[in-house]
Amino acid sequence: MTDVFEGAWRAPEIEVMEALRGWAVAFAELNQHMATWMDLPTTDAQALGQVLWAASDGDPLSPARLGQRIGMTSGSVTVLVNRLEAAGLIERSREHADRRRVTLRPTPAAQERARAFTEASVTEIAGALHETDLPDLATSAVFLGRMVEAATAATDRLRTGPAPHRP
Repeated sequence: MTDVFEGAWRAPEIEVMEALRGWAVAFAELNQHMATWMDLPTTDAQALGQVLWAASDGDPLSPARLGQRIGMTSGSVTVLVNRLEAAGLIERSREHADRRRVTLRPTPAAQERARAFTEASVTEIAGALHETDLPDLATSAVFLGRMVEAATAATDRLRTGPAPHRP
């Protein structure tokens, strides 16, 4: 994939993009372990992870937003949410003035299972964070925030733009 970046990109930019790809692959592998840990199909674990993160950020997801985050159609998300709800891992609630709007929240059981997985899996990541100087962490947080904003903007543009031409 490096050839895609060559010519238009400087060597440090290529190095950062390769490091971000490496993190994405390693994080995906951790998510695979979480799926196994929680005895869930990968897609269900990925969806549950999104619901857990959103709730912990104080910004719970709607089924539509969950579908956008994991790349599923509304019908597929409904089936997935039904499975997670039947497994006792998420709950649907109507917390808004518009009672038609559904919010997804993790159950205490899901939060406990995720906490147990995090405790088992975080040792090396916590070590890397603790060994990094505070100014480097601050710079990294700013940089990663910019990358998230850029990726989100690209996603929004691609979602609303015309579909690619296929031969």
